[in-house]
Amino acid sequence: MHFSHGSKEEPEINLIPFIDVLLVVLIFLMLSTTYSKFTEMQLRLPVADVDAQRDYPKEVIVAVSADGRYSINRTVLAERSVEAVADALGAASNGNKDNVVIISADATVAHQSVITVMEAARRAGLSQITFATQSAGRAGR
Repeated sequence: MHFSHGSKEEPEINLIPFIDVLLVVLIFLMLSTTYSKFTEMQLRLPVADVDAQRDYPKEVIVAVSADGRYSINRTVLAERSVEAVADALGAASNGNKDNVVIISADATVAHQSVITVMEAARRAGLSQITFATQSAGRAGR
């Protein structure tokens, strides 16, 4: 049996329907796009003013060592009582009640030592207290 394979002509791709579809999509996009005018925003950029200095609250740093000794602004206190710490905090803050007390305590210190600093700050009239922290990666070095 002998089958004939027909003609060996290459099939042709007709580009006319493809171009028609692209033109329809283009017309659709042109008609559906909204053109809007962007409004301008008035900006006032900051200007550096060397003459005007801002008043930032002073920091009073209280360090509590592992054995429970206190140092305020790198001055070691002889006593460990609440009254002695309160007097030293009052002297370090110069009567300014807006000062920030930063407590930097050793990880092994007793909680009572930190509570003593907080009570002394309350007695000295310093209500802004924060704690200094150290990341775990740096603590082991």
